[in-house]
Amino acid sequence: MKLISYALRTRHSLTLLILPLVGVFLVHAEELQVISLWEKGAPGFEDRRNEPELTKGYSVGNIHNPSITVFLPPMEKSNGAGVLIVPGGGYRELVFKAEGVDPPRYFNEVGIAAFVLKHRLTRETNSPYALQIHPRQDAQRAMRLIRSRAVQWNLDLNRIGAMGFSAGGEVVAMLVYSPTPGDTNSDDAIERMDSHTDFQIVIYPGPLGVPQGKIPSDAPPAFFLVANDDGGHVGPVLTQLEKYREANRPVEVHLYARGGHGFNMGQRSKLASIKGWPQRMTDWLSDNGILAPAPAR
Repeated sequence: MKLISYALRTRHSLTLLILPLVGVFLVHAEELQVISLWEKGAPGFEDRRNEPELTKGYSVGNIHNPSITVFLPPMEKSNGAGVLIVPGGGYRELVFKAEGVDPPRYFNEVGIAAFVLKHRLTRETNSPYALQIHPRQDAQRAMRLIRSRAVQWNLDLNRIGAMGFSAGGEVVAMLVYSPTPGDTNSDDAIERMDSHTDFQIVIYPGPLGVPQGKIPSDAPPAFFLVANDDGGHVGPVLTQLEKYREANRPVEVHLYARGGHGFNMGQRSKLASIKGWPQRMTDWLSDNGILAPAPAR
């Protein structure tokens, strides 16, 4: 298998049933809980919270009421870990089926709760949102929301991470490299939580969100993956690898010889290495203790 791997380790209810409609993806089996990040709508854009999302094929757009969709593993499988997932789509749409439904199903099978972010899109036609502000704001709020419900969702507060694909990887970088503490004086219980991540998983990201200088000295363990024929998406991975090495932080990188861009969870690829990449992630999760049994309460 033509794969280059680098590894460095140191010591250290609003309930929605997604139904089959023309051009709309189908989530089988059960009802999924969709929770708005702000009860009254996103700050400054409250008047747009009731505008309907638009679906096209397997993607979603026109998101003005950012939310998370909750995918919980069966209780007998749950290990207490959680992950916020940010699909790609170039800030024009979200590739919700392949990068927002398939990944949570995978994580649930290994006992991890998953929460898929629908953030505001800054590159849609006539978008009122700013690239450096609103996706970051939505990701931070989503992480706070997840942490605020840790008891309800049986989560270990030391094992809640983030995963992003393509542009979603940039949003994860915005979250990971600029965490903000909670506001202990806030009347909003969600705002009292901090927004830090305990690990990051980033698949073929772009360059936005990565610090120009050094990364924080406490940057979380990272797993990066990209194909070498994926144009401008290799550089951001190698840049972050070097920054992690300089900071002596735990990082693992998989650089595949071929695969292109947008192979999602690998199911549709004809390449055995790409089809098998989720197992490499599972190995990394296991090696880093993220799949350990839930601590006794």
